Amino acid sequence: MKFCQKEIKLKPYTRGFHLITDLVLDAMPEISQIDTGQLQVFIKHTSASLTINENADFTVRTDFESHFNKMVPENAPYYEHTYEGSDDMPAHIKASLLGASVQIPITGGRLNMGVWQGIYLCEHRNQGGARFIVATAFGN
Repeated sequence: MKFCQKEIKLKPYTRGFHLITDLVLDAMPEISQIDTGQLQVFIKHTSASLTINENADFTVRTDFESHFNKMVPENAPYYEHTYEGSDDMPAHIKASLLGASVQIPITGGRLNMGVWQGIYLCEHRNQGGARFIVATAFGN
C-alpha cells in the first residue's frame, strides 16, 4: 500500500465558495500512482470548510453563499462569541454544518468523482487569510 500526505497552503480567498480541485491535484501528483484508493482532504481551521459540489456553473457557488448567509446570519442577538467580529461566529457554525474534510475514491490513478463535481474551499470569513489543508492519498 502507498501513502502520501502533504500540507498545502492556500492563498487567501474572498468570502465565498471556491473550487480548489486543480490545486489539490497539482500538489498531489502521487495520486497517479494509485490504482485503487482514497484521497482525504482536511482543513486545519474552524471558520472555513470543505465540500464537494458542482464545478461547472459559477452561480451554484454564489447561491451557496447567499443561502448560507440567510440560514446563518451575522449579528444574531443570541451570539455570545462576538469579540472576533460579526462574521466569526456564523463562520464557525457554517464550518460545522459543512465539515472539515472530504474523502474521494481514487480509481486508475484519478479522482473518481462525477463529471460535474469539484472540491470547494468554503471561506466563511470576510478576511480569512491563508488556509492550510492536509491531503492524504493512500491505496494500491
